[in-house]
Amino acid sequence: MMDKRERMKELAELLNRAARAYYQEDREIMSNLEYDRLYDELEALEKETKMVLAGSPTVKVGYEAVDELPKEAHESPMLSLDKTKDVEGLRSFLGEQEALLSWKLDGLTVVLTYRDGQLLKAVTRGNGVIGEVITNNARVFKNLPLQIPYQGELVLRGEAIITYSDFERINREIPDGEARYKNPRNLCSGSVRQLNNQVTASRSVRFFAFALVSAPGVDFENSRARQMEWLNRQGFETVYYRKVTAKTLDEAMAYFSEAVAHNDFPSDGLVATYDDIAYGESLGSTAKFPRNSFAFKWADELQNTHLREIEWSPSRTGLINPVAIFDPVELEGTTVTRASLHNISIMRGLELGIGDEIQVYKANMIIPQIAENLTRSGLLDIINRCPACGERAEIRKVNEVETLCCTNPSCPARAIKSYSLFVSRDALNIDGVSEMTLEKFIGHGLIHSLADIFRLKEHREVIVNLEGFGEKSFLNLTEGIERARRTTLPRLLYGLGIPNVGLAGAKLICRAFDSDLEKIRQASAEEFSEIDGNGGVIAGSIVDYFQDSENQKKLEELLPFLTIEKEQTAEAEQDLAGLTFVITGAVEHFANRKELKEEIERRGGKVTGSVTSKTSFLINNDASSGSAKNKKARELGIPILTEQDFLDGKYR
Repeated sequence: MMDKRERMKELAELLNRAARAYYQEDREIMSNLEYDRLYDELEALEKETKMVLAGSPTVKVGYEAVDELPKEAHESPMLSLDKTKDVEGLRSFLGEQEALLSWKLDGLTVVLTYRDGQLLKAVTRGNGVIGEVITNNARVFKNLPLQIPYQGELVLRGEAIITYSDFERINREIPDGEARYKNPRNLCSGSVRQLNNQVTASRSVRFFAFALVSAPGVDFENSRARQMEWLNRQGFETVYYRKVTAKTLDEAMAYFSEAVAHNDFPSDGLVATYDDIAYGESLGSTAKFPRNSFAFKWADELQNTHLREIEWSPSRTGLINPVAIFDPVELEGTTVTRASLHNISIMRGLELGIGDEIQVYKANMIIPQIAENLTRSGLLDIINRCPACGERAEIRKVNEVETLCCTNPSCPARAIKSYSLFVSRDALNIDGVSEMTLEKFIGHGLIHSLADIFRLKEHREVIVNLEGFGEKSFLNLTEGIERARRTTLPRLLYGLGIPNVGLAGAKLICRAFDSDLEKIRQASAEEFSEIDGNGGVIAGSIVDYFQDSENQKKLEELLPFLTIEKEQTAEAEQDLAGLTFVITGAVEHFANRKELKEEIERRGGKVTGSVTSKTSFLINNDASSGSAKNKKARELGIPILTEQDFLDGKYR
């Protein structure tokens, strides 16, 4: 009994630490799969021992809200849902009842109150009893009605989410890969709980209603479906649902199983709620779960493989990130060979050793993760030297998470990443200058600043004698550098590596200031915040960059080498304005899909990664293929164009 009690204490402490990181700090210290496994183990021990220790996560809902936003108690507790990964468990719940089967959206639950037709209050779920008041932020949700026809006091619940396409767009605007957001749920949580709603507005947060709590005076004929229909009529987008019975469950599950891989919104399962309101409410609830609803979580596709090595990847921030390399496996239709371990804490928790048998999966069918280490040899050493510079690497602990960091502020990895961004295709576009080439130049003391790239022609004798170089290579290099001297202001701004400013963001900034670099350098945070898509964080990053004396010096040294030309955006060329394209498969007429994307954007169009109802055309040279995107396009009635169709103007 004592061993089991100690294990229960250990599990409770670990799960509560993970919950605190997830709900309060918007970060993850373990995978969802690992959390569910440990939770199930704790719950089984509690049933076996008939003992529930103080502080057990099985009797708590969520985690305490942070202090930055006002707190408010919910009129009725927001309980978690009991769950299963077994379809038969869901069928057993249905019994003889009809239910609504809907997506379980993966975002942040919000309670809304309307009075006299106006949005009165928005409160996050918080710990289920007390949430955070985010009314100002809710007012800028992309699809939330601020005024509705109903004049009584309406209370409803829903999920605030960020779509995959918006998530990808926001991450594309962040040049530093290490600074990009891990998943839409974390980004949404941080966006909804901002102190400045300008940041929220820039993130395209959407709200989907999933439950009506109260609407006095409205007759819903004892039907949850009628409630959802009524909410839709009030102007709310509701979560997609199907009416199901135990007999029709298999058909509905087949639909949802197929659709989940193509959705533009994050979902981690399904929810079944009895349609009969009175019957559901008569069942009451347990201490933690309502009895009128049941959750179904997708059983992740697991594959066994073997760990072959740990790749240590230095970044511009000084972090050295562990990446697991393993034997190839097929997951959700793609071949996977690597998965980020994120930090030292997670790596140690898995007790990895080379050759260990591991289980891998794709979180939400997208991101490769290690679910479990079946061998747990624990023989893996953590490096103590930075692989980029050879200087000492040390483990640092912040908020209970251990990370490996290079101690050398002049680490070439940091410099190489910055220089690599500067010469990249979307920036100065200097042909033939790879990270390996930059590393050679830095190692021989030829580059100490961005301006030094334009002085490389002064080092002919050194360069032509480097391994892999010669007179012809040197000539190609200098010609590429000379061409790069004529550039545009958006390319320059992007190439400088200003935090949170991608190429698209740089273009918006230049348009707002009429491509005047001096105006941009002198602009205030308020002026930058007025630009569409910019919030306080981005505006602050830009101002901080141009106020930094080292950055000023770097730019002043660089400018004499450049001729900045104004971009041509003739109105006549904007023939794709208002159209949204998705590109898939191999291309023939363009060098790559990125080049086709740039052509579409140059002409005013938009390119996204997922086929949705808002997609105008799918471009795929194999229009008859059975790919997921082709299937989705055909389901939605979206035309499929070949490259040649596009070039022939068949989008008109």
